[in-house]
Amino acid sequence: MKDRILLFIPAYNCEKQIVRVLSSLSEDVLKYFKEVIVVNNRSTDGTEEAAVTFAAEHASLPLRVLRNHSNYGLGGSHKVAFSYAAENGFDYVVVLHGDAQGNIRDFLPMLRRGIYRRYDCVLGARFMRGSRLRGYSLIRTAGNVVYDFLFAFVTGRRIFDLGSGLNMYSVSMLRDRFYEKFPDGLTFNYCMVMALSYYDQKARFYPISWTETDQVSNVKMGRQALNVLKMLFDFWHNPASLEGDYREEPVEEYGAEPVN
Repeated sequence: MKDRILLFIPAYNCEKQIVRVLSSLSEDVLKYFKEVIVVNNRSTDGTEEAAVTFAAEHASLPLRVLRNHSNYGLGGSHKVAFSYAAENGFDYVVVLHGDAQGNIRDFLPMLRRGIYRRYDCVLGARFMRGSRLRGYSLIRTAGNVVYDFLFAFVTGRRIFDLGSGLNMYSVSMLRDRFYEKFPDGLTFNYCMVMALSYYDQKARFYPISWTETDQVSNVKMGRQALNVLKMLFDFWHNPASLEGDYREEPVEEYGAEPVN
């Protein structure tokens, strides 16, 4: 039986890029996906309108545009999509950020060969052999590699990226919602990496390409770097800290409404 795979595109203020991402979903890409959802995290620009217009102009594309009930953050959008995948009978969910930095075609060899079936998750890696970076500064690259080594030391796993915009998860791994109290913001994926060790999940890092052109970063580098170090330090001294609540404002239920 063919796997039911959901393509989840989180989107926030990426009006200029979202159409490029959706346009990359050619026929040879879509044959791997049962459905595509764009989860708009309450963008303040024309992101949602651009996605809805694209869907209307490409009626054959199995695309739904959802709007979060509130601005949950990137992590919160993941929680919306993970619940959607579980509730609608999907086997896997692929995450492709809507800012056009990642390229879905990088995962095609992995999807074609069924490599993902041997793992709980396949994580796109920007900093391993075979990856390709364009427009990414040497300083940022070096900083990411240092953090990868720190996380590898603490978790006892080989780590090649702490959170790229192209990942794949088995819905069976997500079903117990271990991630529910992880940060709703941009540090969500850091906790997901620590969870690999804590919950003994089977993961594979996979080299991808990464391009920075006209994207606008939402990362506050200094503050995020300190928050990440604190999370890692706490996990090192007490791995069970990962079961705590990392959210600034707990949300009872992460929901979204269809807009097309």
